[in-house]
Amino acid sequence: MNGRAAPRGPTPDGVLLLDKPAGITSTRALAQAKRALGASKAGHTGTLDPFATGLLPLAFGEATKFSRFLIDAEKAYEATLRLGEETVTGDTESPASRTGVPIPDAAAIADVVRRFVGRQLQVPPMHSAVHVGGRRLYEYAREGLEVEREARSIEIHALDIVTLDAPDLVLSVRCSKGTYVRVLAADIGRALGCGAYLAALRRTAVGPFRLADAVPLETLEQAGLTPARERLLPVDALVRGLEPFAAGVEEAIHFSHGRVIPGGAPGGDPVAVYAPGGRFLGVAEPAPGGGLAPLRLMAERIEIP
Repeated sequence: MNGRAAPRGPTPDGVLLLDKPAGITSTRALAQAKRALGASKAGHTGTLDPFATGLLPLAFGEATKFSRFLIDAEKAYEATLRLGEETVTGDTESPASRTGVPIPDAAAIADVVRRFVGRQLQVPPMHSAVHVGGRRLYEYAREGLEVEREARSIEIHALDIVTLDAPDLVLSVRCSKGTYVRVLAADIGRALGCGAYLAALRRTAVGPFRLADAVPLETLEQAGLTPARERLLPVDALVRGLEPFAAGVEEAIHFSHGRVIPGGAPGGDPVAVYAPGGRFLGVAEPAPGGGLAPLRLMAERIEIP
């Protein structure tokens, strides 16, 4: 960072795919990206732990209204498990200690890994932002307290061994929202009997977005304002998982002014609404009395000719 103030002017609208480096929080990565893009309004769509690297989609300007539609998306990671050792936090944020239990052979490891594919219950770690009793779990953990946590339903869609070079086991993980990969690592270690912790984590996908399309933070900061802004995807990239609804001229005017689009709704789920010509207007949901009610709107309205 050069320490200079961000350039002034209208804040940009769009989605940035950032390759977060290790050693910084997602909040700091967002702040540095805001400076690089000269933006005043931005947010992330789900955080990565400081030690983790990889894909961090960031929303700027109008895109912040629609970031919620990516939070629930499926995610993918490359996770390195260190077998035969454990940590209090389940990752590199606390000291490791050897368990003294031999690491099983490759066949036994493969058998255990296969068992973790599918829907299952996972207990959130104490070092997490989950709320219990009005406080975040990490606040209890900092005081040396352990509190009871309710197990949550998650799903591991795919879990494949990339490499096994003991004591390191590298896994490709595709999972549902709410999955703690460091808990998965510790659970696999317990199932193996030798213990394990998450030694490295790299996020490779979030919903439709891929790490291959992300820009490293250092590259973004060195690019300059215009090239940095040119990396922004359009706002509606965040809602491409929704069914599109092509509004007519009058429907588009109604909707952009915050009114219900009358008529039948295409289904029970939210839809992405587009004006004639393909301009993205926002997201609608079925209205109780019929039609489509605005759920999130782009700021710019369509005026009556």
